[in-house]
Amino acid sequence: MNNSNIKNDAGLLALAVRLVIGWTYFSAFWRRSILENKLDPEAAGYIGEKFNHFLPNALGIKPIIQYLVENPDMLWLNMVIFTIIEGIVGLFIMLGLFTRIMSIAVFGLAMGILLGSGWIGTTCLDEWQIGSLGIATGFVLFLTGSGQYSLDNYLIKNNFAITKKKWFGWIGSGVLPIKERIFSKTVLMGSLFIFGMTLMTNQVFHGGVWGTLHNKSVKPKLELSEVKIEADTLSFDVYRTEGVDVYGSWVISIELLDEQSKKVLDYSQEDLASLDAGNILNYYVAKIKPGKYSLIIPLGAKAKMKLTDATLINLPDGSYTLKITDISGVF
Repeated sequence: MNNSNIKNDAGLLALAVRLVIGWTYFSAFWRRSILENKLDPEAAGYIGEKFNHFLPNALGIKPIIQYLVENPDMLWLNMVIFTIIEGIVGLFIMLGLFTRIMSIAVFGLAMGILLGSGWIGTTCLDEWQIGSLGIATGFVLFLTGSGQYSLDNYLIKNNFAITKKKWFGWIGSGVLPIKERIFSKTVLMGSLFIFGMTLMTNQVFHGGVWGTLHNKSVKPKLELSEVKIEADTLSFDVYRTEGVDVYGSWVISIELLDEQSKKVLDYSQEDLASLDAGNILNYYVAKIKPGKYSLIIPLGAKAKMKLTDATLINLPDGSYTLKITDISGVF
């Protein structure tokens, strides 16, 4: 390879992109399994709970996420497999080994991040940026392959038998076997698709293209459903669908009000902090639970709450309002 060819080696020019995107994915494996054990369902920081955070506003893949968070054993198995895949893909991308097929994996992993968690990010739309940049870099690495500093290049230079196969150009590096007359169209169509996905998700998740900007990670939002009063028990489903993902909503009050806004039922901060486990029936791996000073509701958590009080027996017919207050004052 002469000096001119080295200067125009697209794989070489993309070296920084390859190393950084490779480490991005390998580091997920590294921090979950080596630096800390984030694959232990009983440990703080379990990756399955983070996955549960994606659920409320995921785009297109919500049924898959819901199935997994409702089935903890399947969730754990998938988190382990997912982490191993990230580790292999990241390592191979950094080494420049089978670069093109690994770049397809990068594209797929990034698409999952974009659709699953692109709505999360308190200040910089963090997950949306990671996902959209990930699918773009995956596509670029597929086009360029790896250049001079890669194991693919080592295999090619030393005439390994695998590099003589017609399909090596599709999974490794070297000249991409796409006909010259359609190559530029392939680049254009792929780029426009990725740009379109970027704009679409930016608009759906954040209103970032037109209309009013919104950020679902700024303050907690609770959704209530299945509200019932039977005998001395008030039951309802509570589901936290918005807010910061790194800590919970701290509920300090649950009240039932009559038509004159008079309190019929009042569970105070102290009452909620001392709730029995039987009062909370969680649906997912992210669990609503009593904390030291309040009821803690993580992002994506959903549970059936059962609150008992003798005053609910023979409650007069009428309209009643269920009011839940977060420590921030939001209700």
